[in-house]
Amino acid sequence: MVFASPIFLFLFLPTTLAAYFVVPRKWRNGVLLVASLVFYAWGEAPYLPLVVGSVVFNYAIGGAIGRSQDPRVRQRWLALGVTGNLAALAIFKYANFAVANVNTLAPVLAITPLAVASIPLPLGISFFTFHAISYVVDVYKRNAQAERNLPRFALYILLFPQLIAGPIIRWRDIAAQLPPRDQRLADFSYGARRFVLGLGKKVLIANTLGRTADQIFALPAADLTTPLAWLGLICYTLQIYFDFSGYSDMAIGLMRMFGFRILENFNYPYIARSIREFWRRWHISLSNWFRDYLYIPLGGNQRGERRAYANLVIVFLLCGLWHGASWPFVLWGAWHGAFLVAERAGLDRVLRRIGGFAHVYALLVVMSGWVLFRCETLTQAAKYFAALAGFADGDPVIHPLPEFLDPFVMVTLCVAIAFSMPLSNHVGRWRDRVAVRGDSIGAVVLAADVAWLVTVLFVASAFLAAGTYNPFIYFRF
Repeated sequence: MVFASPIFLFLFLPTTLAAYFVVPRKWRNGVLLVASLVFYAWGEAPYLPLVVGSVVFNYAIGGAIGRSQDPRVRQRWLALGVTGNLAALAIFKYANFAVANVNTLAPVLAITPLAVASIPLPLGISFFTFHAISYVVDVYKRNAQAERNLPRFALYILLFPQLIAGPIIRWRDIAAQLPPRDQRLADFSYGARRFVLGLGKKVLIANTLGRTADQIFALPAADLTTPLAWLGLICYTLQIYFDFSGYSDMAIGLMRMFGFRILENFNYPYIARSIREFWRRWHISLSNWFRDYLYIPLGGNQRGERRAYANLVIVFLLCGLWHGASWPFVLWGAWHGAFLVAERAGLDRVLRRIGGFAHVYALLVVMSGWVLFRCETLTQAAKYFAALAGFADGDPVIHPLPEFLDPFVMVTLCVAIAFSMPLSNHVGRWRDRVAVRGDSIGAVVLAADVAWLVTVLFVASAFLAAGTYNPFIYFRF
């Protein structure tokens, strides 16, 4: 079950909200915990013991670290906690990748290929594992207190708005909000609005452009033309932003509806003027996680420039591998790491001097990286890059551009480009200023805003009910 599905919108969410607000305040966390277990079990029932086991394991590790005063004992518990979490991630997410690579090299190494059954990937394992690691590390560093209440800790890990698709929330950022909370109408209203807008971004923009991107990326390399290749890449560039940020908006909105405030996760990344700035704006919770729990522990930039360069490359190789167990993802991480090293080595000074061209540079680097992110194999990526560069063999008569670029896609592209820039922020601030004035103009603006949200919700719901194209691209994570 995912947010952008009829069963979530018309059954799970209304039932959960009704139960949450009907029961006494002291029981509301219990309602959320039960709802979160049902949410995960709905589509991943075989792996419910895994996620519950992760909760119990990390609760016990955190408690042991918190109780111990001996630094060496605390270090041993930390090592056990981090190793246990990474072991689970390695087994379920990377075992198939490792076996496939060993078997590829088997003839060269003169060994017998491994005969191992494929291990399915539990949904959301990367997210709840990173939540757990941040918890045990923060307790070890005394940045947070170990939680003594198991149901409350379970709610932190299992809370359904962020369970399978993030954002990655630190324990220390939410611990104070876990006791019974006061519910304000303004919070619920803001959360509902944020959820509806995120749903619209996902269903109306990302899905529309994603269908076109999938059709083009699925073409044989011999059928690609250069304009088609660029159209596919532009559609995918916008799809992945509106899909990821749309899910983050829905998660932030749901959390606010239940009384939680969490940090923003996207901040218009496509206006960045460097790759360094891009990663300050893109999937912010993940960027901060890798910075605080990997880059800084490796030494960060405190041990000389060469060590800083090496740390950046290591972090982004692992960031790529976190996104998916395949070589294109690893190369995507290396691609970003290389440009971050180049910027740190002096390219950033050049970018500051060239003004608007820095934005073109950043966007081209990011879009080139999305080719690696989207392609299933390095061979496919190489052929796609060739088509983008003008070395395309496709016949435009066989696959003309209008076959993929119909009027609806064109309008969606224009809307997506507009909403990928801060223009919507300015409009939102103007709306808020006018709506609170209390005069007739404010009333009209408020009514128009409500009508707009109802329209987005109705149209998105109609698309979902009709069974239109609706991929869940977080499945790899």
